[in-house]
Amino acid sequence: MRPEDIEGLTVGGLLDLVTERRPESDALVYVDRGLRYSYGEFNEVVERCARALLALGLKKGDHVAVWGQNVPEWVTLQFATGKTGTVLVTINPAYKSNELRYVLEQSDAAVLFLTEGVKDVDFVEILQRAVPDLVEAESGELEVEGLPHLKNVVLIGDEAGNVPGLTPYKEFLKGAEKVSEEELSELQATLDADEVINMQYTSGTTGFPKGVQLTHENIVKNAFHIGECMELGPEDRVCIPVPFFHCFGCVLGTLNTVTHEGTMVPVEQFDPEEVLKAVHEERCTALLGVPTMFIAELEHENYGEYDTSSLRTGIMAGSPCPEEVMKQVVNDMGAEEITIAYGQTESSPVITQTRTDDPIELRVSTVGRKLPEVEVKIVDVDTGEEVGTGEQGDLCTRGYHVMKGYYKMEDRTREVIDEDGWLHTGDLAVMDENGYVKITGRAKDMIIRGGENIYPREIEEFLYTHPDVSDVQVYGVPDEKYGEQVAAAIIPKSGASLTEEGVKEFCRENIASYKVPEYVDFVEEYPMTASGKIQKYKLREAAVERYDLTTA
Repeated sequence: MRPEDIEGLTVGGLLDLVTERRPESDALVYVDRGLRYSYGEFNEVVERCARALLALGLKKGDHVAVWGQNVPEWVTLQFATGKTGTVLVTINPAYKSNELRYVLEQSDAAVLFLTEGVKDVDFVEILQRAVPDLVEAESGELEVEGLPHLKNVVLIGDEAGNVPGLTPYKEFLKGAEKVSEEELSELQATLDADEVINMQYTSGTTGFPKGVQLTHENIVKNAFHIGECMELGPEDRVCIPVPFFHCFGCVLGTLNTVTHEGTMVPVEQFDPEEVLKAVHEERCTALLGVPTMFIAELEHENYGEYDTSSLRTGIMAGSPCPEEVMKQVVNDMGAEEITIAYGQTESSPVITQTRTDDPIELRVSTVGRKLPEVEVKIVDVDTGEEVGTGEQGDLCTRGYHVMKGYYKMEDRTREVIDEDGWLHTGDLAVMDENGYVKITGRAKDMIIRGGENIYPREIEEFLYTHPDVSDVQVYGVPDEKYGEQVAAAIIPKSGASLTEEGVKEFCRENIASYKVPEYVDFVEEYPMTASGKIQKYKLREAAVERYDLTTA
């Protein structure tokens, strides 16, 4: 694939092009399921799903929400929406009822696809708490109070039985018979690469998640340049244990692989041994993950039983990689050409990336150089003026990869994208004379726990709903395993009898587990500046000392 092949290409058009070139080559392989699709077979499955979507009455621009782990149907829906022009709305599998309801409302989702759950979490039960009306509804055309756009809910799973208000996936697929191949082809021909095709929710400092609107061009072109940095080709087999709901999975993973005509080898739910097994059995040449994933794989008791010598490259992102871990990945796993990537959902997501021949020192101390066709500058946080080499400032980026904007949040969009089209990331950085970028801090209070971005304000807004909480401040503290953990300092209401475990249980029942505070302290007041601003850094310092935490 060449850069000119990608110009103007839609997600569906990308699959068509690769299918035409390599119909017999492996496209999608699930080791644990014994599933193997060639590009020709995968394209047929995708087109059947696309026709079934149209049979629901969906039109270009309608929103299709997907909530589940890395199942084959997720990949199918990604490309099926790419052929119909319906917008794929990705929902975090860790979400609980509070968060799920918000996303369904805010996104105007017309249909929701969900799996039965992950581990001991029952998605159907969570959905029924989020949308009680479903219990009384019949599958098909729904009428849900507060969710006027939601007309269908489809349950993915081999054992999906009769659940009130839900249509089994197999039943959904039968709808494809009502729509001809010609109808789908005619619709696909009307799609434009500048149209929104993907919407992902990123938590906001206001406490309300924002729907990041990404176009075909945003994600297809970004995926292509990511793969170019890795020197991917048709012979590459990419192991994808990172979640599809995140750009890491569905851009750096699936689309990246397809833009280079390679083979996608997803792992349904991260498990270090399942990853090692997939690499071993499929002779994967590339592996994706956040540093904690690589550490878990390297430290697994059965690590020595699996052959990872087929690995050549990969991507590590989400948080800085310790040098010793990088050395192990390169020397023990064999991924000598592994790369580091940096970005955010609003930039599709990658802004900078190391290259395959960069020394280890650059891979652990920087996040690489800008991608082709991407502009990067570092500006003074106060003045907005560009700073000199080696000087710290806010990292800004401009180019094809910048999002269309936040869905139904124009004011929030203007806060991060200026009049000249520059996206202000809120990350503090320095750039050296060769263009390599080092992230030095965050202008915002964002916490990064094991690669997951957590915004304190969102958790604070939720904890304010507890009847015994008077005030709360959430902040990050260092953690050896995850990089950072969530901590909360709470001022209880007078006469309240709050407990640490009680607060955690309140959170576990309503918000994603990775957002639940690891540390909960009860205080009478917060450290303040003379102007009355709360000094979160002092709360952090006190917690580090109290819990004897190792600072980064």
